[in-house]
Amino acid sequence: MIAPKIIVALDYPSAQAALEMAARLDPLLCRVKVGKELFTAAGPALVEMLVAKGFGVFLDLKFHDIPNTVASACKTAARLGVWMMNVHASGGRAMMQAAREALAGEPSRLKLIAVTVLTSMGESDLADIGMQGRAEDVVLRLARLAQSSGLDGVVCSAQEARVLRTACGAGFNLVTPGIRLADAAQDDQKRIMTPRAAIDAGANYLVIGRPITQSADPVATLQRIQRDITA
Repeated sequence: MIAPKIIVALDYPSAQAALEMAARLDPLLCRVKVGKELFTAAGPALVEMLVAKGFGVFLDLKFHDIPNTVASACKTAARLGVWMMNVHASGGRAMMQAAREALAGEPSRLKLIAVTVLTSMGESDLADIGMQGRAEDVVLRLARLAQSSGLDGVVCSAQEARVLRTACGAGFNLVTPGIRLADAAQDDQKRIMTPRAAIDAGANYLVIGRPITQSADPVATLQRIQRDITA
């Protein structure tokens, strides 16, 4: 069985809504993402329930703080049984290394990845916070920093996946949000790509939310994407 490449974003305001969607999904076809909204509403118990149902859980809390605080947060999150978690690469080398070291003694080595540049941000947004140059250049710089700090991969736009694959090698995980079907709305994402194009560009995992969860038939949409990326 091929490990799922699709991560369904459970961006819901309550545990009930998230679990209702999870009940319609197949852990053999997808993993799930728990982000800030759902985690704030439902807490660690919801994560443990999803793990118990057989899902690989990507805990998307984007830790960004002093090294000791982030290390402690990562160690606590690992005990929930998650498959993947993330930190902000802009937190710096010391923070990322502390997070990696905090997970070294855990029974199962989960994936620790870093956020480079949010897919909602364009070059004008980066300029507003003092990051000059093309978004692709900023992403590449932060990805190389994450890799040299011992992390397993990065979150990036699929538009940067080909460059990062070349720069960081085959073993570096690229997790790409901003995935939209060809006939779907762009919503609040600026740097987007279709599932097949993202895989062809070098992405390992596709984070897909609304195109699946707001579909009239989420399971059929998931199966359609699965067929598309494995064709």
